[in-house]
Amino acid sequence: MIRTICIFCGSSTGVGTGYEEAARTFATLMARRRIRLVYGGASVGLMGAIADTALAEGGEVVGVIPRALVDREIAHSGLTELHVVETMHERKAMMADLSDAFVALPGGLGTLEELFEVWTWGMLGLHAKPYGLLNVDGYYTPLIGFLDHARDEGFIRPAQRAMLVVEDDANRLVEKLSSRRAASLFG
Repeated sequence: MIRTICIFCGSSTGVGTGYEEAARTFATLMARRRIRLVYGGASVGLMGAIADTALAEGGEVVGVIPRALVDREIAHSGLTELHVVETMHERKAMMADLSDAFVALPGGLGTLEELFEVWTWGMLGLHAKPYGLLNVDGYYTPLIGFLDHARDEGFIRPAQRAMLVVEDDANRLVEKLSSRRAASLFG
């Protein structure tokens, strides 16, 4: 059972209007299902939107932010819990430890790096937590095509590629994550 989902997403809202709306919809879904939200701790961009919405819906929101980014990403001061850590490595490790699953909403390099790191950790057998993409308005479609190409070319095993859950509907994504465990390179 998934009780906590770690969300990776942008510290900006992007240019498409659907991104912030999707983040708020996902946050509402989580709060109504009583799924605790773990995220990067910022009050801006999609990160701020998802945190504000989950809190407004009565949800529990835990932020993890490195000290160096407290001012730059404008740490959210109204969270259920805010953990200030020293490094990005500590941030990602704590977010992973606190979570039962991982979801990437639209975002930039940091979002991708966080997703690929937990995916790699899962493939190496360091955790058995599911992970997925919420493909808002086709945002991740080019990336999904590349991942399929890497699988077809033999650089990603079919079982590992299949473990990345991709959905454009938040409800279906959460349902699929609830029925998955990560596949490792060794299992």
